[in-house]
Amino acid sequence: MDAFYAAVEVRDDPTLTGKPLIIGHNGGRGVVSTCSYEARKFGVRSAMPSVVAHRLCPNAIWRRGRMSVYVRESRRIRALLDEVSPLVEPLSIDEAFFDLTGIARDFNHAAGIAQRLRQRLRESLRLTGSVGIASNKFLAKIASDMDKPDGLTLLPHSELTRRFHPLPIERLWGVGPRSAEKLHDGGIMRVGDLLRIEERRLVQLVGERSAGRLRQLARGEDERPVSSGRVSKSISEERTYSEDLRELDRIDRAMLARAEGVARQLRRKGLVARTVHLKVRRGDFTTWTRSETLRRPTDLAEPIVAAARQLFHERIDLGSAGVRLLGVGVSALTAASAGQHELFMDDDEARARKIARASDAVRDRMGEAGVTRARLLSSPSRGDQGDDDDHEEEASSLPSVD
Repeated sequence: MDAFYAAVEVRDDPTLTGKPLIIGHNGGRGVVSTCSYEARKFGVRSAMPSVVAHRLCPNAIWRRGRMSVYVRESRRIRALLDEVSPLVEPLSIDEAFFDLTGIARDFNHAAGIAQRLRQRLRESLRLTGSVGIASNKFLAKIASDMDKPDGLTLLPHSELTRRFHPLPIERLWGVGPRSAEKLHDGGIMRVGDLLRIEERRLVQLVGERSAGRLRQLARGEDERPVSSGRVSKSISEERTYSEDLRELDRIDRAMLARAEGVARQLRRKGLVARTVHLKVRRGDFTTWTRSETLRRPTDLAEPIVAAARQLFHERIDLGSAGVRLLGVGVSALTAASAGQHELFMDDDEARARKIARASDAVRDRMGEAGVTRARLLSSPSRGDQGDDDDHEEEASSLPSVD
């Protein structure tokens, strides 16, 4: 999708059309989640610190973002993709691979299918997306970025020398700032340079394993299949706060909000988790990651937050500092078993499960804000807005998209 969060906001508020729009928190610790193409003309990019974005584009309009709306639209997009191919592999909230093998006769036929999909996106959702068509996942991803926004790009192997090899070396997966610097020092600036340099010299620059992988990518080789059955290994939520959390009550509410979100994701995916993780970062960037294994797998917030609280009080030492970032996650995931829940449930768990089912039903109909725990409602004494995605004290709550 093209500038997904920003595009949804412009669609829902036409007064934003044509204006530089940034989705993120406009504060000292904020990060740009995404921005409109009008803002990108000023150099603003996703994952950029908000202070930098504000300096580059001081007249930009800022929005905090509405994650529940973006998730809803992402599901609608996925439904359209499922109509195109039985093999769809989500890559992120706004991106996916789909396999047209056995559906499209050739590249031109695939282009026609992609064109109809883009038309459906415009008509049904009033959003645009860019499609890349190639013989494998890596090249399709490269192609999808070549003609944004609202682009359709075919990248057959016969076109690699002309269209792919002149691209900057940073476009290859796995080439970050440090490895790019090493490659630049060796005279490798473009993708095609990797195929011209001596192998011995490339190994000296990045190591044998990376050298082999980079040469494969430069040749346009990627043997990974499109897989619709990718199993989650972990689920987590974390937030960075514009001001350090120092009061134990606010920290506890933050843990509960994150546990609630993780439990909701578990139930949505039909999974249960046995291990709970807590991540805490102080204002001086000292970071702890602690974990605890539960007696039984769960998909309820109560045992998850209970484990997080125990980890926080017993294994985290804030001293006089506050919490800059807090995250709760789970791992050791398995498919949920309704029979096992019924067999071992005590009264408290049975009550929590009834509440969870009712809450899920309300949120499915009315969105994530349709029901909230009383513990997470705003405090009259502080006048805050609770710990949801629009909480003013959160500096970062949305994953970046491009």
